[in-house]
Amino acid sequence: MWKWLHPYAEPQRAYRLAGKFIPWLSILAILMLLTGTTWGMVFSPTDYQQGDSYRIIFVHVPAASMSMSAYIGMAIAAFIGLVWQIKLADWMAASIAPIGAVITFIALVTGSTWGKPMWGTWWVWDARLTSELVLLFLYLGVISLYASFEDKVLAARAAGILSIVGVINIPIIKYSVDWWNSLHQGSIKMTGKTAMPPDMLVPLVINILGFGVMIGALSLIRFRSEILARNGMRPWVRELALAEGAK
Repeated sequence: MWKWLHPYAEPQRAYRLAGKFIPWLSILAILMLLTGTTWGMVFSPTDYQQGDSYRIIFVHVPAASMSMSAYIGMAIAAFIGLVWQIKLADWMAASIAPIGAVITFIALVTGSTWGKPMWGTWWVWDARLTSELVLLFLYLGVISLYASFEDKVLAARAAGILSIVGVINIPIIKYSVDWWNSLHQGSIKMTGKTAMPPDMLVPLVINILGFGVMIGALSLIRFRSEILARNGMRPWVRELALAEGAK
């Protein structure tokens, strides 16, 4: 059933396939982020409680939600690499980790910036904020493990195990405001009486999707770099380098 996927397990084919998706994903991400951010920051109405300070939600919420999604994607890739010994999956996990770390850092900074006028302080050891900080440490741990071993197979195995174990933190982040007393506001609802009005919700959803597409594009760019780094002595990589140098 999955035989059609087998050829793309070859580094050269995977490199070329990723290259075909990157321009389209990049253009789509730029268009979505420009649309969602401009709409949210300029044209959405002022919140009756928080004023204009709530507008940071159009960056914070996409970053926070996609930090978790990126981690799940990394863990799935690591699981595939561990179970089926597919090197490309390990390389993809290694590619996602730095991007996820940066997105998580953005979520923490924007969350603290939003919390200052709301809570009167830059940081509280709130359940959601603390578990999001743990997520950043997990990303950094995975990155460190990939870089700490000369044996890249052993490095991928160690980092993969940490990635999979760290998935337990994702539901903690998601449901922390429901499980414990929290200063953090609850999850945004798409429907019902407490849902955001459409002129706030639509640009927010656009930016969430835009962040997801952006992470996909950046991950593929890093994935191609990982392929080249791990296959530097292969003839096709040398031919590619010569072709690029001749341009």
